[in-house]
Amino acid sequence: MQLLQDLKEFINKEGLFSPKETLLVAVSGGLDSVVLCELCHLAGYDLKLAHANFQLRGEESMRDEAFVIEFARRLGKEVFIRRFDTEQYARENKCSIQVAARELRYKWFEEIHPGIIVTAHHLDDNIETLLMNFFKGTGIAGLRAILPRQGRIVRPLLFATKERLQQFAQERGLAWVEDSSNASEKYTRNYFRHELIPMLQSVYPAVTRNLGENIQRFREIETLYKQAVGRHKDKLLVRKGNEVHIPVLKLKKMQPLNTLIYEIIQDLGFSSQQVGAVVELLDSGSGKYVLSATHRILKDRNWLIISPLTAAAADHVLVEASEGRVLYEGGELRFRMLASDDKIVPTDSSAEAWLDAAAIQFPLLLRKWRPGDYFYPLGMRKKKKLARFFIDSKLSLARKEKVWVLEMDKKIIWVVGMRIDDRFRLTAGTRKVLKIEISE
Repeated sequence: MQLLQDLKEFINKEGLFSPKETLLVAVSGGLDSVVLCELCHLAGYDLKLAHANFQLRGEESMRDEAFVIEFARRLGKEVFIRRFDTEQYARENKCSIQVAARELRYKWFEEIHPGIIVTAHHLDDNIETLLMNFFKGTGIAGLRAILPRQGRIVRPLLFATKERLQQFAQERGLAWVEDSSNASEKYTRNYFRHELIPMLQSVYPAVTRNLGENIQRFREIETLYKQAVGRHKDKLLVRKGNEVHIPVLKLKKMQPLNTLIYEIIQDLGFSSQQVGAVVELLDSGSGKYVLSATHRILKDRNWLIISPLTAAAADHVLVEASEGRVLYEGGELRFRMLASDDKIVPTDSSAEAWLDAAAIQFPLLLRKWRPGDYFYPLGMRKKKKLARFFIDSKLSLARKEKVWVLEMDKKIIWVVGMRIDDRFRLTAGTRKVLKIEISE
């Protein structure tokens, strides 16, 4: 059987799994997954079956479940069955039914099996994915479509067309069930499958083979592309704890700039539509930033600083309001705005800063001190480098490593927990006071 031989060769070429591994095969009961199970069984692989019943098609869903149970019995294989309330999951997570089903099944597969998970995606699926990605707008990763292996998930049928699978099933006398939703035009993939691709085949009869070969070329191009991007990242990115620092002047010289910025930020929750905003940061003033759901890109002098939004995990924390609390590695800062007639009695506590609010503009930047930093210590008219200030204060090396500063427009206004800057002290003319206190 040529299909079986081709399957083994594809598995070996792509390094999908070893013959001794136990496989969990995702089985819907349709043609593709039935053929996949039959091939794996004939190849002598140790396999278990898993069927996710999404309960979206009423009696038809129950029919599919019963079919898979009987199919596993005939093969003599263990089968896992799970029913999901897919519609409820989609509502609660505000996602489409397709996304809900995908998330539910893969999470379940990983829960029940610690090894290789096998799915029945074939070449026609991959071509549909390529074309859908192309028309939606994509980069090189979208053009290479579905990979044979992603983590523990493998797809050993990506070399084979649907037509070859049908021929094999007929030759072997296999039975399968048809999913009526595969004929519905309300799904985008079905439009590509039933309308667009047949039209392309009428003009280019070899389109399936040609696009399959293109996918392989795009995979190889992606490898070269990633190598080039990786070299640029190595030159640009300075990792400091949970943060990434990027020198602005060096980044501005890079070409193609937009593409490189996208590759740097895409895994941190930023979209391609935000690339332009990041480019604008390069020529903006300090304190400007761009947000994703999980990270902030902050312009700080000649650097872009990418940090997690969880302040306790960041070395740079943006303070945007004069009232409230800010968490950071050293604890918590509490900010309050007071009027000068509020019977203000400043204390000498190093855990508090009493500042002239008129001299301060938000946002402020809370960060760890760095060599070269200086300020004007309270009571002094001359600037002093923090390194010298620490020596005079007899700080240990361990204590110095934990010092944070609060900065405004490149000026340090408070060495947190130690001393404020004299330029921001209270005076006889002070009308409003910004009080900041540390809560460990």
